[in-house]
Amino acid sequence: MKDPYLPSPAEIVDVKRQTYDTRTYRLRFVSDQRQEEFSAVPGQFMMISVPGLGEAPFSLSSEPERNDCFETTVRRVGNLTGVLDRFDVGARIGVRGPYGKGWPVEEAKGQDMLIVAGGIGLAPLRPVIKAVQANRTLYGSLEVLYGARTPADEMFVDEYDEWKRVEDTTLTLIVDSVPKGVTWPHRTGVVTALFDDMKTSAENSIVMTCGPEIMMRFVARGLLARNFRRDQIYVSLERRMKCGMGHCGHCQIGPKFVCKDGPVFNYSDLIGLPDLTL
Repeated sequence: MKDPYLPSPAEIVDVKRQTYDTRTYRLRFVSDQRQEEFSAVPGQFMMISVPGLGEAPFSLSSEPERNDCFETTVRRVGNLTGVLDRFDVGARIGVRGPYGKGWPVEEAKGQDMLIVAGGIGLAPLRPVIKAVQANRTLYGSLEVLYGARTPADEMFVDEYDEWKRVEDTTLTLIVDSVPKGVTWPHRTGVVTALFDDMKTSAENSIVMTCGPEIMMRFVARGLLARNFRRDQIYVSLERRMKCGMGHCGHCQIGPKFVCKDGPVFNYSDLIGLPDLTL
């Protein structure tokens, strides 16, 4: 029996700079069979390791219907990600997964969809946008509200025009602040400030949100105040995950394991759990 903790070697086949501290890596398993067997749903994550440095979870940010490779978007914040930031095409890393429960893309069919993302939280939601784009007639309207700290912190900027061209799709941008001398033609403030002008209503819709927990808390509360139900809202919790399989208990919150029961949760299932700012 194969050791479930043993990573498979994967090669970096492309690297794309998103911001000054964030890059998207396109990966392919060295084993053709492993790559052919690989499949994932939007919202799942992989465990990525570098020998001698350790392992960490990273969300998939690739197109869900593509099986010749997969992508993850990584921000440089520590030792492991600092080394990854120096890796280029041809480098090899260890990969386990995918793990966890993803976004409810099947349940969303026939409904309007509201995506609310903050910062790098857009990365695990990009596969949802791509899924809607590839299967446009299966979904209602798509509205994306995206907030970042500054214009320089925005992710996937070169794809915005493509997303806007998708039928019945809107994208609204906002940043916390604009540095002096920078031209910014959009809104300034927190992402929830966009709720006053959003098109999506609570009727026949589903919400998916990802970002800092404090942001998701105010997103949920703002939507509840606009007659959305708790069971219409889905959030992604990506914290303290270590084994990816619910064995170590490192990510446990009450009776829930973030890595196994999530990272995507229905908001109604999180009410009353300890150690949450939601």
